[in-house]
Amino acid sequence: MTDANEYISSEPLVEIRDMHFSRGSNKIFKGLSLDIRCGQVTGFMGPSGTGKTTLLKLIGGQLKPLAGKVCIQDQDVNAISRSSLFELRKRMGMLFQSGALLTDINVFENVAFPLREHTKLPEQIIRDLVLMKLEAVGLRGARKLMPSQLSGGMARRVALARAIVLDPMMIMYDEPFTGLDPITKGTIVTLIKQLNNVLGLTSIIVSHDVEETLSIADYIYVISDGKVIESGTPVSLRSSSSKWVQQFLNGHPDGPVPFHYPAAEYTQDLLAGR
Repeated sequence: MTDANEYISSEPLVEIRDMHFSRGSNKIFKGLSLDIRCGQVTGFMGPSGTGKTTLLKLIGGQLKPLAGKVCIQDQDVNAISRSSLFELRKRMGMLFQSGALLTDINVFENVAFPLREHTKLPEQIIRDLVLMKLEAVGLRGARKLMPSQLSGGMARRVALARAIVLDPMMIMYDEPFTGLDPITKGTIVTLIKQLNNVLGLTSIIVSHDVEETLSIADYIYVISDGKVIESGTPVSLRSSSSKWVQQFLNGHPDGPVPFHYPAAEYTQDLLAGR
């Protein structure tokens, strides 16, 4: 785990500045600004509905902000040409919450798919690359299995092998721990950290799983109501003086985010119907 000084010293890979985004009348981001630095694991946490997955789509250029900038390696994602955006996307891996494997082809072909689509490599090299990536996630022996024969955790690991097969500079993880048993969850946590370090990646994790995210992230942004509530290293967030952050990290049912939906005084409400 890096400390705060190491985090500050690394160069930003992604820079978001004064970004605004809405869906209809719902303002999801209200002037969001943050950096995602090279070589780090950056986590985004916050309540459901705060736009964390939407943020990944904005970084990948699938959505466009109403105002502000999203820059990757000094390129404004929304100002570059369509062909340049496609080239940039080839350098981004994505691990979807569901895994999103193609159900009609086996594990080997799922991992090989990006290579066949985006390169003209000889078949022998494709074979070697696929086996290397499957070995990295511990599933080389499962290459002939169909997606329907995989457990949820195995499917997530195959999807991870596919995400790294083009040797991207960055991987985005959308809820990578959801629905996994403790052993599999621990495996995914270990893989994310090891692959980030060994392959020199930059990783972005969107997750509700507080302990898992705190255990592997170098820096975390806590987002709510369209803005960054607080950010810092896992150590600094654990000792935060913010009651909101403490409620979120510790899962307290009541606090700055109230348990009760706003309503009239309880006794008065009961008596009003008499």
